[in-house]
Amino acid sequence: MKKTFVTLLALAFTAANACSAFAAGPAGFARGLTSGSGVSYISEKGTIIPPFAQVLFCAQNPAECRDNHGLSVVALTDKEMLELKDVNNSVNRTMIGRNDPRNELNGDVWKVNVRSGDCEDFALTKRSRLMAMGWSSRALRIATAYTPSGEGHAVLVVRTDKGDLVLDNRKSSIKNWRDTDLRWDKIQSDTDPYVWYRL
Repeated sequence: MKKTFVTLLALAFTAANACSAFAAGPAGFARGLTSGSGVSYISEKGTIIPPFAQVLFCAQNPAECRDNHGLSVVALTDKEMLELKDVNNSVNRTMIGRNDPRNELNGDVWKVNVRSGDCEDFALTKRSRLMAMGWSSRALRIATAYTPSGEGHAVLVVRTDKGDLVLDNRKSSIKNWRDTDLRWDKIQSDTDPYVWYRL
C-alpha cells in the first residue's frame, strides 16, 4: 500500500492535468456528456492520474477516504432527498468561498470541515457530513470539471436510483449531472479513492 501511495503521489505531482478547482459563476451548457432517456449516469472512460491535492488529502485524512462498504447506488426517497438538500444548503450557506493562497501547493489544497475554502473543500465537507449521517461512501464521489469560463471546478456527485445528482457550491439547487453547465473532466472511483476515471 505504501509503495502504491508513493507511486501515485509521484505520478500525480508530475501530471500536467492535475485539477486546480476554483469557484466560478454559472452559465453555458453541459458538454461531453452521454445522453439517453430515463435514468442517466456519468460514463467513465478509463483510469487517469488522480489530482495531486486529493492524494495528499487522503494521506492526511485517511478516515475521509476509506470505503465504508455501502451500496454504490442510493434509493432516493423523500427522506434522502431532504437530507441532500439540507446538507447542500447548510454547507453552501455557512462556508465562505475563498481560493487557496497561490503559495500553498500551487494554490490547490484539499480540506474538509473548514469555515472557508474553495469548491473541493465544499464538496469534501458535504461528503463528510453525509457519511456521518450513514450514507455510503461508494455513492458519494468527488468529480472535477470546467465551468463555462474554463475554470477548474469540483463538485460532489451522488449516485442514486434516479441518476447521478450534483451538489455544487455555486447553486442551492441539486441537479442531474446532464442538467449542469459543467464540462466534465474526471471522477473518483466508488470503491478506491486513489483510482480516478476520465469523463
